[in-house]
Amino acid sequence: MKILSFKSGHDGTVAGVDSTDGRLLFSYEAEKNSFPRYTPVTPDTFIDAGLWFKDLPDVLALSGWSSNGADHVTTSGAGYFGIGAGSETVGKRTFFGKSVDYYSSTHERAHIWCSYAMSPFRQGEPCYVLLWEGALGDFYEIDSDLTIHNRGQVMTAPGTRFAFLNALADPDFPVTGNSPRPQDPGRLMAACAFGEDGPPDADETKLINRLLSSDLGGDTLRKSDFVTSPFFNIGTDSQKLKNMATKLSKAIFQKFRDYAEQNLPEKHPLLIAGGCGLNGHWNTAWKQSGLFREVFVPPTTGDSGCAIGTAVDAMRHYTGQAKLEWSVYSGQSFCDDRIDTQGMTATELNLNTIAKDLLDGKIIGWTRGNCEIGPRALGNRSILAAPFSPETRTRLNRIKGRASNSPVAPSCLEEDAALHFDISAPSPYMMDFHRVTNPDLAAATHVDGSARVQTVNRNQNPYFYDLLAAFKAVSGVGVLCNTSLNFKNSGFINTTRDLAHYARLVGLDGFVAGNTYYTFDNPRR
Repeated sequence: MKILSFKSGHDGTVAGVDSTDGRLLFSYEAEKNSFPRYTPVTPDTFIDAGLWFKDLPDVLALSGWSSNGADHVTTSGAGYFGIGAGSETVGKRTFFGKSVDYYSSTHERAHIWCSYAMSPFRQGEPCYVLLWEGALGDFYEIDSDLTIHNRGQVMTAPGTRFAFLNALADPDFPVTGNSPRPQDPGRLMAACAFGEDGPPDADETKLINRLLSSDLGGDTLRKSDFVTSPFFNIGTDSQKLKNMATKLSKAIFQKFRDYAEQNLPEKHPLLIAGGCGLNGHWNTAWKQSGLFREVFVPPTTGDSGCAIGTAVDAMRHYTGQAKLEWSVYSGQSFCDDRIDTQGMTATELNLNTIAKDLLDGKIIGWTRGNCEIGPRALGNRSILAAPFSPETRTRLNRIKGRASNSPVAPSCLEEDAALHFDISAPSPYMMDFHRVTNPDLAAATHVDGSARVQTVNRNQNPYFYDLLAAFKAVSGVGVLCNTSLNFKNSGFINTTRDLAHYARLVGLDGFVAGNTYYTFDNPRR
């Protein structure tokens, strides 16, 4: 049985699942291939997905969605909320002239089943799920019969409450605005690294209490209601904002931790679902909490995983199976099209040459195979650099159009990770933070001494592993800076034509596409 699943709204995605062997065929995110971030499903995405099928799919699945705002009016499928009766729609639809099974379930269920299906735990093993995002902030339990039980709501809209602080402080965010912008959570998370911890002062306590009030949901946060706050339009680079970000982040996490400690007594594994799962500080804190036997965060913990989740929900409905075989490299394949090579030298790809150029200070675009699912570049759509010099981090951030002190993540040979980081288990998806213990890794060390580490083994990504090994052979260290290869505010680059244009635009020293290494005859830095 082949299942074709759609996630409408922002972070549009089309996913395919083969229930015969419980395998993820693909997950194509509409923003990839240089479309704007958070793009809804496009004709390009739909056509690319259709190329997987010789015949029409057996099941058409649709992830539920709703409008923004207090009403949350259903705009797609089964809607946004619900896990029980009324949270799924089952029937028949005519699709390109063929009668197919139709299945839709809520956005809430999509997040839960995505995290469950992709987790390493066997089907039937009870798991807790924490779904925290822009609207939902609940714990659940999936029992041995695959029944979802809500174990309690901690607060509504934790992601929105957190992100709103950045909008409140930013003079560029209009006073009439309410919903935070998509970039606000990430910017506030980055600000936390610069904040001073400690007990909140009177102003901080007042704002924290107001933002986390039980009668204040994300839909009712309006900047105009906070014009008397001392944090109103103070600027996103102010130390006062950074201190507040640190304390608000800690307060939100503490509420959820306290609830878990009091209400989730069994040490089931914890699965993280929802956009807050992209907050590496919180993920690390959950793993260090000691409350759960294990903690798993899928690389598609945000809305980009919802098409997968609804496909799995459909598979569970029709077959009773809810586990997937999957790869993080299940995105669109790379298109190595023709380019104008004037001013460039093209040579056959040689990993030793790349490694030596990286050690010499070159910054190189790197593409291999299919792109990653989720927002993290994990060695197939990456910009790579040596990890040693602070000037390298500054240059990488200039290339990316970010503040010069923004963090740059490292990728590391899995077997060497403990030599450089305070890490005790593999971290293949770059979803949490670890202390940097090697002082030589200045380019990959954030201001607070941490790094969002990706560990790489040969089975996971053979070619990227071999490049890290080649760099270790010439430098003594199997670590590289790794940041995403994309135009600003767009998804990953997916064609050689776009890559060549980007490399010229931002001043890369070279790039790899297919089996060719392109370098510029007169590089600019």
